[in-house]
Amino acid sequence: MTTKVQPSVTVMFPGGRLRPAVMKEIQKIAEDFSLGIYLTTAQNLRLIDVPEESLESIKQRLLDLGLQLKGPGKFPLPRVCVGMNHCNLGVADTLAMSEKITAAFAGREKTKGKFKIAIAGCNMCCSSPKTTDMGIVATRDGFEFFVGGKGGPYPKIGKRIGRNLTDEQVLEIMAKLVEYHDEKTIKKQRFAKLMDLEDFPYPEV
Repeated sequence: MTTKVQPSVTVMFPGGRLRPAVMKEIQKIAEDFSLGIYLTTAQNLRLIDVPEESLESIKQRLLDLGLQLKGPGKFPLPRVCVGMNHCNLGVADTLAMSEKITAAFAGREKTKGKFKIAIAGCNMCCSSPKTTDMGIVATRDGFEFFVGGKGGPYPKIGKRIGRNLTDEQVLEIMAKLVEYHDEKTIKKQRFAKLMDLEDFPYPEV
């Protein structure tokens, strides 16, 4: 017997940051509608157990707070570690890098699923960039760029396609990969399935 999946609403938080004032308002919404709160592995917040008849009202209250809701076609927010400002091992400001990526692709009208992005402030890789479609790892000499990683039942480590990169070079590579993904896919697809195509734009380094 198939169990019906209950509606939910996912709120996206750039850099995984949630302001106390917003947290208070979301708690009020959850209380008003008797909702559950789930913190996702993508550093978003999902309101669960949403009554079908209240779905649009809940979405509107969240939008009125100026929040972003997850939905088809939206460019994914990077998953980040806490970065050098809050960790002794960090060598880069992961929030700043995340904000640059978000700003660079903010005007993109539609993005095909299902790739993800992760940024780590050091080679400990707490945000799992090497098992993410596009992973950025900070080193003292610049950023390393990994592509094609994934989790799931058949996990895969991404291939490194860039070393000692500047912020601008990271954005250039990402822009080219996003366009390549859009060109080569019809439906949701991970980057791992594109890595072996003859015209994949970057070799492993």
